[in-house]
Amino acid sequence: MNVDPASLTLAGAARALQARTLSPVELLEASLERIRAWNPSLDAFVLLTEARAREDAERAHREIASGQYRGPLHGVPYGLKDIIDTAGIRTTCHSRLLLENVPATDAHVATLLHQAGGVLMGKLATHEFATGGPAFDLPFPPARNPWDRSCFTGGSSSGSGAAIASGMLPLALGTDTGGSIRLPAAYCGVAGIKPTYGRVSRRGVAPLSFSLDHIGPLCWTVEDCALSLGVLAGFDAADHGSADLPVPNYAAALAGGVSGMTIGYVRNFSDGASEDMAAGIDAALNELSRLGARVVEVELPPMSLFQAAYRAICGAEGFAVHAHDLRTRPHLYARVTRERLMVGAFVTGEDYVQGQRVRRELTASVDRALQSVDLLAAATILAPAPRLEDVDTSPLRRAAPITVPFNITGHPALSLCCGYGKGGLPLALQLVGRPFDESRVLRAGHAYERATQWREQRPVIAPQAVAAQ
Repeated sequence: MNVDPASLTLAGAARALQARTLSPVELLEASLERIRAWNPSLDAFVLLTEARAREDAERAHREIASGQYRGPLHGVPYGLKDIIDTAGIRTTCHSRLLLENVPATDAHVATLLHQAGGVLMGKLATHEFATGGPAFDLPFPPARNPWDRSCFTGGSSSGSGAAIASGMLPLALGTDTGGSIRLPAAYCGVAGIKPTYGRVSRRGVAPLSFSLDHIGPLCWTVEDCALSLGVLAGFDAADHGSADLPVPNYAAALAGGVSGMTIGYVRNFSDGASEDMAAGIDAALNELSRLGARVVEVELPPMSLFQAAYRAICGAEGFAVHAHDLRTRPHLYARVTRERLMVGAFVTGEDYVQGQRVRRELTASVDRALQSVDLLAAATILAPAPRLEDVDTSPLRRAAPITVPFNITGHPALSLCCGYGKGGLPLALQLVGRPFDESRVLRAGHAYERATQWREQRPVIAPQAVAAQ
């Protein structure tokens, strides 16, 4: 091929693999070359599973060559956030507490990707136990942003965002409890979707908050997310939160554009946005309007109310998960993780119940808004990626991420790149749909991407930056 295989989108790689103009082994080698060149500078991987990847790629090559093509992920490299269990492969949650943890079984999503013929490249960096923040007092360093290594990737699916933005992988899985798919997608300039609560099984994934956790893909394009979600979505009777509902063909639903859609812009969720971010959102909404959507303003309850409910619920549930280890070996956690989790010990039963009560009211308010519009639009982040040293790692963050409303409500939410700020760092738009209507969310995001040029721009690391590691 005349194109570097490692720079292909998932959809582009899938077309080439199906047509046999590219082999899974060739794609694997291209990905390995990119990982060897970029990962020493970005620390996206905590474990590279090269032997397993070669087995997967060679099997996919044989199957495709013999006409046993399984679908769009067959022969495609992918990585898993290191809180997702992999049978016989270390899963550490980026923590000292689990350095020797080797699960006996795969997480449900890992099984689905293997059955789809994917090529497992390894485990990706995360914030410890998917909480806390970038920390340097852990066994592995925090991942770096490919657009500027001095900047934050977003979290907690930090390695997933960095791996996709740098072209090391066309697909990475993340988890999202308060924005942990959408924030790295936003700061790293890629696409990431948090599906509706219950759409993707969480079995075999280390929990942070039982009622807020979601799993979903990060990819270079919205089309790639649609292809991936088509494999991941579905009912799992062993996950008590899984929804027993039919799964549509997300890829087929991308056609049609946004003409005739009504999109409600939640302006009050963008309060405090930087000049660059505000301009990027306005330009994206103007583009959607030009494509035929009707854009109106809607107002939801104050962000502070969503964030207060989130703190009560996530604080209590996160502490419940970690209470024993926090009491018996707190020194093994990173400072930021330990302090953030221990705050949950001070959430009273009354606080938790009131948080859940308010949650129901907030969910109803979003449902009401979506009765009059097809989608909601908002900023994903208020400003481009901050420098790592400027990230708030205090026990009580000054403000929870502005992504948390749709963890509270469980609605599907997509983050996609909507341009670049004056310093060259990505900007991001968030599109939100009705429960289990990921198809419409993806369709609108795909239409916007096809009408803009943002997906043609990739980050570049200067050779001396790589050599210096």
